[in-house]
Amino acid sequence: MKHITIKDVARRLNVSISTVSRAFNNKYDIRKETRTKILQVAEEMGYRPNPIARKLIQQKTFNVGVVVPEFINSYFPEVIIGIQEILHKQGYQVLVMQSNECYTTELINIKTLEDNMVDGMIISLSQEIHNNDYYLNLLEKGYPVVFFNRVDEDIPASKVVFDDYKWAYFATEHLVKQGYKKIYHLSGYQHLNLSQNRIRGYRKALDKFSVPYTSEYIIETGFYMEEGQAIMKKLLEEGNIPEAVFATNDTVAIGAMKAIKKARLKIPKDIALVGFTESKMADIVDPPLTSVSQPTFEMGRKAAELLLRQISSDGFAAPETVVLNGRLNVRDSSRKGLR
Repeated sequence: MKHITIKDVARRLNVSISTVSRAFNNKYDIRKETRTKILQVAEEMGYRPNPIARKLIQQKTFNVGVVVPEFINSYFPEVIIGIQEILHKQGYQVLVMQSNECYTTELINIKTLEDNMVDGMIISLSQEIHNNDYYLNLLEKGYPVVFFNRVDEDIPASKVVFDDYKWAYFATEHLVKQGYKKIYHLSGYQHLNLSQNRIRGYRKALDKFSVPYTSEYIIETGFYMEEGQAIMKKLLEEGNIPEAVFATNDTVAIGAMKAIKKARLKIPKDIALVGFTESKMADIVDPPLTSVSQPTFEMGRKAAELLLRQISSDGFAAPETVVLNGRLNVRDSSRKGLR
């Protein structure tokens, strides 16, 4: 099928190419009737503006890169939906890459997006934080970058984060108020800012209510189901049986749930569970999992809005940090007295 060009439209109407161009760009020096006629004929002929020419004129590719650590959990796909919702309305395409929790892959992703001349990037760091110098160099050159979820406070860029400290506190407080005493925390990778904040929230709640705990109650687990299952299995085999567990996310909590059930223990009668991030599985597992809900779509939307602000200022807008709030959804996995 032949691609219809501006020359074809001009030839059909027997007008100059410049006249058609002025009509498409709604210039002041063209009569309304002439413009209406040109646009009507162009539509009938199936004309579409050349996107490459548009990009050259505006000196933009209208592409934005997004780099995330993984796609195993539903968290990051939901954030990406929010990003697309904002950027698509502004004519941008979203190029998504994942680092598989590897900093070298993350850097390869970043360089690939650079080579494809994306207008900016939205990034959630992998568990291996080793690319700070590269990001600092991008920011010094005015390259538009926004970080979300997993961020590094040493990077002076715009960020969208969740109030992990506050909601880890509320999650732990809920377990305390249910009457549980021996409360463990299965943490994420502890060098990550969000993991540190969740540990702080956990400790603050126990301190406030004078619930005793030791450093052994905080176990670096990771973010995946297999890790949660392995750690819980090890605890049970060693006889270190908690009354309750606050897990860094739902997948770790569900992994722990699998180990508890395999040991023929009851939830929450023998061990109560609270997760984080409110995955789609939280309301499906048996018993349904108490979890902290995060506004994933809003996180994506806010990150996209911040990036558009950076792009419009050539990357030199003052960095902003947006902190989002959540909600604790209490379900049967943590309710005292259930069998």
